[in-house]
Amino acid sequence: MSWFCVLFFVSVRFSRGSFIPRPPTQGVFDKQKLFVLFSETPQVTPVPQLNYHHLRYFRVIAQERNLTRAARLLNVSASALSTQLRTLESQLGRPLFDRTQKSLQLTEAGILALQYAETIFRAGDELLDTFAGKPNQRSSVLRVGAMATLSRNFQLDFIRPAFASHNVEVVLRSGDLPELLELLERYEIDILLSTGPVRRDGHRRIASHLIAEYPVSLVAAPQLKIPTGRFPANLRHLPLVLPSPQSGMREAFDAMLAAAGVQPLVAAEVDDMAMLRLLAREGVGATLVPPVVVKDELLEGRVREIWRVPGLNKPFFAITLQRQFPNPWVSQLLQQSGVSPSRGQKSS
Repeated sequence: MSWFCVLFFVSVRFSRGSFIPRPPTQGVFDKQKLFVLFSETPQVTPVPQLNYHHLRYFRVIAQERNLTRAARLLNVSASALSTQLRTLESQLGRPLFDRTQKSLQLTEAGILALQYAETIFRAGDELLDTFAGKPNQRSSVLRVGAMATLSRNFQLDFIRPAFASHNVEVVLRSGDLPELLELLERYEIDILLSTGPVRRDGHRRIASHLIAEYPVSLVAAPQLKIPTGRFPANLRHLPLVLPSPQSGMREAFDAMLAAAGVQPLVAAEVDDMAMLRLLAREGVGATLVPPVVVKDELLEGRVREIWRVPGLNKPFFAITLQRQFPNPWVSQLLQQSGVSPSRGQKSS
């Protein structure tokens, strides 16, 4: 509503005598004050903002511990530098140097302020390096998305080099493929670990990298009795724990059994690698998995490999998005997996 409408409304109410109470008997009612009431702009308290020039001056003084030398480095007069420092101290409400000493010594507040200053200006240097395409050794964050059904051992094997580093924080997210692809396209994760490639179309700047292919075996707990006879004929009476029919690994295994005329005895169908691992340990049946999924159980003797399925491998993929400023850890992990990031395939 414009001020014109407000004043018109007030003037109409004046004429009817119903808006403003009767003025006191002594004195005259001042209509001008009413106009001021409607027209004054509310006073907004300004939010204090840090002057980074002052902070930069303070940082140099703290590093030099001498006002004259700092002024020479900054190409300003010592008096002007002292004024800037006092302005910063006034804003922070704390003295940053102990001036009772012969040399400038940081107070407790000064030490804390210097820590913040170092962080701020280091981040600024890294920002410039990033846009200039220069590597830096900053403490970075690597955000990895992984399908919830993916083997935890595989995930660990892939990102272990990042865990071994002391200058990166690893953030792991799990979910289904459409959800993770959305996070990748919103730059909320840097890389996506998947059991299969993602189709590339005109709207997606996505690359699928084959980072590993593991053999597939039937494994079983020691207490599970294995029927005698030749594979795969002896599987007719052996309970099996298999991946879901939608799995490429399951399709190839079913085709092999069908070619041998074997009808499998399916005890369970599971689309989650962690659950396959658990059922293998429990002895529910012989479980079709890549040995990497149960490598700890194999080493401990909690399961044993009873048959390596010939010609059957389980692929694992890393999905990346073409970015102008990619996380340097992504290319490093891909290269350590034997992948050429530019080609999106495993090198021979």
